[in-house]
Amino acid sequence: MTANAMTVRVGADSVSAVHEEATCAVTRRVVYIFAHGAGGNMMDRGMLATANALRGQGFGVLRFNFLYKEKKSGRPDLMPKLKETVAAVVDHARRELAPDVLIIGGRSMGGRAASMLAAEGFEADGLLLLAYPLHPAGKPEQLRDAHLPSITMPVLCINGTRDALCTKSIMDDVLTRVGPNWVMQWEEGADHSFHVLKSSGRTDAQVVQSIAAGAALWLASSTSR
Repeated sequence: MTANAMTVRVGADSVSAVHEEATCAVTRRVVYIFAHGAGGNMMDRGMLATANALRGQGFGVLRFNFLYKEKKSGRPDLMPKLKETVAAVVDHARRELAPDVLIIGGRSMGGRAASMLAAEGFEADGLLLLAYPLHPAGKPEQLRDAHLPSITMPVLCINGTRDALCTKSIMDDVLTRVGPNWVMQWEEGADHSFHVLKSSGRTDAQVVQSIAAGAALWLASSTSR
């Protein structure tokens, strides 16, 4: 199906977005608001591969640029502006796409912005976090976890066991403080970009398919109605 290009207003500014429907038969319209990471954009290779895998599992996917990427800046927007952008894209999706199920989230920084909205009571049917940046690389003491226990919507968080921004033992401890709405999926041998070494016996493409399959199982069990 042809991608549906969009322009989304964010205050006095606007960002580019694109929505693509699921590529398999579905009984309800699911839309995943898929935010990119700090060093990426809505068209980067990792975003496209993941979006296509999710579409094959029944997700419609709406990708978008944050304002700083739209302005061709390398410096990410401050968190209030990131959250405002996610909220604006969600509002646009509700009006234009009329989803039966709306999931927010994204990669790394984008997922963190969505998680902070969720912690503030933002309305959505679920939160899908990919490579959640629990702490800066090499600084495990600077945790970004204070808001996570406040999230009450269904959550699926997927990280690699080699992720330098999410030490597994630290995340395991954080998980003891969140609610039963949380599901954690670890991708063995994957780093922050979900890349695996040849010695792992897996390929990057297999990791992406595992992410999508896990997301589909979570969607079916957590948002069925």
